Amino acid sequence: MCGIAGFLRSCVPDGDEGTLAHMGDAIRHRGPDAGGTYLDEYVGLAHRRLSIIDLSTDGNQPMRSPDGRFVIAFNGEVYNFPALRLELERKGRVFRSRTDTEVVLAMFESEGIACLDRLNGMFAFAVWDRRERTLFLVRDRIGKKPLYYYLGGSDRLAFASEIKSILTLPGIPREIEPTSIVDYLKYLYIHEPKTIYKNIFKLPPAHYLEVREGTEPRICEYWDVDFSRKTAYFREEDAVDDLLELLKDSTRARMIADVPLGAFLSGGIDSSAVVALMSRCTSKPVRTCTIGFEDREHDEAPYAREIAAAFRTDHREHVIREDLAKTILLLPKYFDEPFADSSAVPTYHVSRLARNTVTVALAGDGADESFGGYEKYIIELREDLARRYVPGGLLRFANRCCRDLPGSIMRKARTLTGSALADPGRAYYATNTFIRDDDLHLLLSDRIRSCCAGYDPAWHTLRFWDRVRDADHVTRMLYTDLKSYLPGDILVKVDRMSMAHSLEVRAPFLDYRVIEFAASLPSRWKIRGKSKKHVLKGAFRKILPGGTLRRKKHGFTVPLDRWFRQELRTITEESLLRNGYIGEYFSESRLAGIWQEHQSGRKNHGTLLWSLLNFALWHDAYIGAGNGEGLAVGSPRAVTAGQIADV
Repeated sequence: MCGIAGFLRSCVPDGDEGTLAHMGDAIRHRGPDAGGTYLDEYVGLAHRRLSIIDLSTDGNQPMRSPDGRFVIAFNGEVYNFPALRLELERKGRVFRSRTDTEVVLAMFESEGIACLDRLNGMFAFAVWDRRERTLFLVRDRIGKKPLYYYLGGSDRLAFASEIKSILTLPGIPREIEPTSIVDYLKYLYIHEPKTIYKNIFKLPPAHYLEVREGTEPRICEYWDVDFSRKTAYFREEDAVDDLLELLKDSTRARMIADVPLGAFLSGGIDSSAVVALMSRCTSKPVRTCTIGFEDREHDEAPYAREIAAAFRTDHREHVIREDLAKTILLLPKYFDEPFADSSAVPTYHVSRLARNTVTVALAGDGADESFGGYEKYIIELREDLARRYVPGGLLRFANRCCRDLPGSIMRKARTLTGSALADPGRAYYATNTFIRDDDLHLLLSDRIRSCCAGYDPAWHTLRFWDRVRDADHVTRMLYTDLKSYLPGDILVKVDRMSMAHSLEVRAPFLDYRVIEFAASLPSRWKIRGKSKKHVLKGAFRKILPGGTLRRKKHGFTVPLDRWFRQELRTITEESLLRNGYIGEYFSESRLAGIWQEHQSGRKNHGTLLWSLLNFALWHDAYIGAGNGEGLAVGSPRAVTAGQIADV
């Protein structure tokens, strides 16, 4: 695991080795073990290394091909590199290191960009072809590893693993994209290809960017999840056996490392399954880490202890008791743009705990999106049944009757009938967002509302929903989440919080072979009645305790509503309600109303307050505090709050 950065000289004409070193220093936490640069008259590359495989200096980067034509800066891991290396050695290739980076470089020499079809891993890398004067930027299939780029017109391009590295370059404007504020408040994160900044973008998963000297960049997709390729299995039992074998292989491949290795353990099915498979791949006790809360409603530590005991792991726990404000103030430093998944807090702490004893940790991310693990899927299927089989007139009548009646049952009935009356894609957009359109309209300032007139954030959901328009409802939900929520939220959270502690996290369920296998299975094998992840539970029925398989999904949740009435009350009042710029973005009267409603207990606004607080903290760190002055994190051209870019 590492960090990469670089630029075309057309973007930074005066860029030198010092400029590149400064870019690397900004992301040193991603690779504290070594740093390197490459510079010629056309391009500059920077690399920070976290040594995982072949700890010698032979693995340092940027790395050149033997003939000097290609130069690579690589971040991530390619898990099938031993087989690819053996194949290349049989063709006469001689390697000087044991790294996967050198194998990727050799594959690129041999097959060009087509080699991406052969790589199984998590990665983001840059390859410079000196002869053709062509730069390639590549991101893995699922988007496990991040890659951002600045485009200032034509071939004025810079890139990095994190935005903060790009912001160190002179002349990079920090112009806020107003529609990204809307996206953020709706989804709690900002969808690719956008960022909070007007001219900085995310390279989408499974895409590569190619730019030749003097030409516009070209972005191409090289892979997609194909749900049309149906399984050859007639019986679910046969699929279960092969799925388990595939997950064993995926886990075994992710245990290759020359440094200590462990696992995150929450006590849920996914992380427990990974620990169970790891235990079968090694004779040593697996090192496991768990985070707990004093609030029993959100504490999964007792369940994790059961799994740790069952598989005799070397187990460590940490209960979050320290000052929450100290952790929250750190978050903008690592996310670089507004990000409001509150489970970043426990992820930060479990990563810190793990890094005390290991450099690599395996995790259970990705199973829910492939096998149907979220409760929202069950609710959506009920709504879709009502949409298809209940006459529209009856639904509208029921919705009107429920509208003015109090109580949680009436509220749920109103939501169900309202969603059933909506277009399926629009209904799923509503399910995946966290503030209603009318509430958002009241919250935004006049200027932001004007800038975003006519903008529809549902596009981020509908563009994937409509891409599989001939598929069943379950498939459309899973595909949409695989392409949006998973890379935009879950993987961003895990990457930033683990890299904050120089910890590499690997996820066996995110092996593209597992995702393709799951995509080939019938939806009825994934969700059956109220049973979620049905086929996955079948695969682990003989391995995991029955209580683990039957336990309701908990999630890495935190007590937000209580926090804003207690631990986070002071910092929120200071950061959100008492500053000189917040009115540029939000209605101050509406903010005050939301705060009073929450403090009085009339309504719970924990999630919304969390998103607003994190926006304010990000703004203070990257745009400027209440006085509107930019902080010393990069570009001297950082704009003030009032200089919002027009759409």
